[in-house]
Amino acid sequence: MKNKHPQTPSAAAAVSRALLGLPIVIAVVVIAAGLWAYWPTAVALFKEWQTNDDYSVGQLVPLVALYLVWRERQSLKTCQVAPCWWGLGLILFALAVNTTAFLFMYESGQRYALVLTIVGLVLTIAGGQVFRRLLWVMLFLFLMVPLPGRIHNAISGPLQAWATSGAVFLLELSGITVGREGNTILLNHSIPLAVAEACSGLRMLTAFVVVAATMVYVVKRPPWQKAVLLASCIPVAIACNLARLWTTAMLYLLVDSKTAEWFFHDAAGLAMMPLAVVIMAGELWLMKKLVIADDPPQTQHR
Repeated sequence: MKNKHPQTPSAAAAVSRALLGLPIVIAVVVIAAGLWAYWPTAVALFKEWQTNDDYSVGQLVPLVALYLVWRERQSLKTCQVAPCWWGLGLILFALAVNTTAFLFMYESGQRYALVLTIVGLVLTIAGGQVFRRLLWVMLFLFLMVPLPGRIHNAISGPLQAWATSGAVFLLELSGITVGREGNTILLNHSIPLAVAEACSGLRMLTAFVVVAATMVYVVKRPPWQKAVLLASCIPVAIACNLARLWTTAMLYLLVDSKTAEWFFHDAAGLAMMPLAVVIMAGELWLMKKLVIADDPPQTQHR
């Protein structure tokens, strides 16, 4: 005889469905808690991007990271998405860092904790395979955080001195009579050109690091070539800043101060970035030419 009564779902099936929905609930709760905990930090970080020219490139980092994730969309489809509870440990560690930084008024610590929380969320929700696939992108997110004050001061001072010395050297090679008083260049002993902290090249350095890190992720090259490209962003930034200072000084001498200031503050910022990309592309071309590929083994015919 057939059973006329429909079968009710078993208790095991109900528990199974509940367990499948548990990660989603946990993910929603963790994301909501993260937004609540780090919202003031995110707002303060956004304000600094808008007001501090040295780190204004930071606002592009999340957008570039989203593009890099989209670029990996096909490979991500092959990854198994399974929650990894080790990510909760990373989130709790980030929360401890954030609390400690708040108590000691260390703003950079709170910002780094924000990035660590994002990394922990990816590991918790998506699992280990997705985490390994996007590890470089998540490390890339640290570039959106301005350097801590001590590191900023330790870098900007030497950069400012190198910019002044390099500009003096290039101007003397150009036949210009140049004097120097600290970080001020005297053109023909009469026209002062101050190499202020904003002229140190730190803004270019932070921007070029972001560009180099993006190129390293995108290009298909051996690891050593990627390492060379990433490390080269420092001398490239210094060289581009010297080119900007030299051009500004020549405009002061040959044209007028208004044109020189326009170039320094507006045109140079637009011109140096394409120049840096061209230089780095040239590095990739040169490294490709320097490496000789092994010839495939030839089969011998009898």
